[in-house]
Amino acid sequence: MNTFKNIISMFFVGALIILTVPSCDNSNEPEIPNWQLVWQDEFEGTAGELPDSLKWTYDIGTDWGNAQLEYDTDRPENVSLDGSGNLLITARKESYLGRSFTSARIKTQGLFEQTYGRFEARIKMPWGPGLWPAFWLLGSNVETVDWPECGEIDIMEYRGQQPNLIHGTIHGPGYSGGNGITKSFGFEKDRFDVDFHLFAAEWGKDYIRFYVDDILYQEIRPDDLTGQWVFDHPFYIILNLAVGGNYVGFPTSQTSFPQSMIVDYVRVYKGS
Repeated sequence: MNTFKNIISMFFVGALIILTVPSCDNSNEPEIPNWQLVWQDEFEGTAGELPDSLKWTYDIGTDWGNAQLEYDTDRPENVSLDGSGNLLITARKESYLGRSFTSARIKTQGLFEQTYGRFEARIKMPWGPGLWPAFWLLGSNVETVDWPECGEIDIMEYRGQQPNLIHGTIHGPGYSGGNGITKSFGFEKDRFDVDFHLFAAEWGKDYIRFYVDDILYQEIRPDDLTGQWVFDHPFYIILNLAVGGNYVGFPTSQTSFPQSMIVDYVRVYKGS
């Protein structure tokens, strides 16, 4: 998801997709760089603590261009460690500064930004219509060139009403909002709200690859785009749990609160 995009489609996105990693003798198998860990947060600390201020800052406010319903805060009630090595981003149903819901949106802007590499997070999803968790990257030049010229890589987006399906998408000039380059990945029986799964993107000079549990399910190259390739400069990380919005619709009576997006870790690697 992004700060400015206005996604108008609320239709089901694609069929369930189950892919396997290419075999070792496949000549089309992607080259795997020698990844070296350069940044991480394992979210170790005391229950109730805010995430490390040397690694994370906050977007505080509401409606980031997607008709979202929550007010995002920097309160421990909405974003804190659980004391067991996880980060909880928690959506609550409560009256707060004119909104009926609260949640949080954290980012590494100004603290950590990188061009190319592997970005991964191990996450357990919430469940319920109207919940919209995401793990994504935004071009660090967003404040000078605006969106979508800055570029955006949605490593993982999830609709709470579709617990066995996630989406990987990129946005840029000529392919933004509802026209983003996207693919869905799902399991026939497994659900993303039952256990943790590993979501990753591997990004190089002329490719972006999307993985779930190290299963490659999408590769995008410059020739696949209907516009300019803008993935050649630093991006920063965002984790958030939105409530409502054009992408997921309103919460319903099925959606219980509070609910959390539970993040085990975030790790970033450089190729060598």
